Amino acid sequence: MQDLNSIYRSRKIESLPTMNENEKKRLLYRANYRGFREADILLGGFLKENIHSLSNDDLNDFENLLEARDHDIYDWITGKQTVPSKYDTPILKKIRQYRPDF
Repeated sequence: MQDLNSIYRSRKIESLPTMNENEKKRLLYRANYRGFREADILLGGFLKENIHSLSNDDLNDFENLLEARDHDIYDWITGKQTVPSKYDTPILKKIRQYRPDF
């Protein structure tokens, strides 16, 4: 019989639960109403166009990104500041490639 430690070590770590539609709406709202218009346009516009094609990991990374200050996020997107490793994720790279239509 296996001991509990070996059972826990052998299990795959499961990803976070998939966001439901209400959570996606909340995330979209947070991205659109940051208080810094440039960040609203970049983050909200990007998420509005891509929310249904993003992976759950991307959505979770996006949500984590929203914990940072707006001006920092804007500077990371525009390349004015070095991105801290905590926020240097594939989703930020996707946002940096986004070009909103005006």
